[in-house]
Amino acid sequence: MPLTVNLRHLEAHNLPLQGELPIADLDIDTRDEMIEMAAPLEYDLEVEKLEHSLLLQGDLRVRLNCKCVRCLKEFESRLDLRDWACHVPLEGEEAAPVINDLVDLTAFVREDILLEFPQHPLCDRECRGLPKTEPGKTIKPSAGTGQTEASSSAWAELNKLKF
Repeated sequence: MPLTVNLRHLEAHNLPLQGELPIADLDIDTRDEMIEMAAPLEYDLEVEKLEHSLLLQGDLRVRLNCKCVRCLKEFESRLDLRDWACHVPLEGEEAAPVINDLVDLTAFVREDILLEFPQHPLCDRECRGLPKTEPGKTIKPSAGTGQTEASSSAWAELNKLKF
């Protein structure tokens, strides 16, 4: 069920919203094999109705399963958006759709969560990456080809040039 708020409930006072939003409802497609959501989004928000908009304030939390871009080690990361705020217009071109006095806030939460995803997840700031082979050592040939990955690349041919 998406994250919604009833406008009639906001007429008298601000409305607190707490709970979890399932991963499927967030509909996040990172298109990145290095990051995936591990758990539902936890939210603790307060919604306030302004003249022609809503103001959301509170905290958003989600756990991510990541792969380090340097060493490919899997690790867990947490996104904590503390004191998060969002302005949701109810009129104009960018207005949130209102259906039967319900406003779906999911798209606004999704956008800010995606913006907080790490661009290059690292298991540790000091990660040195994959182990490197020492110069002069031969790399074992791959199965059946008779050529090594390094010797079959164009870079290996360029490395043979002497100036």
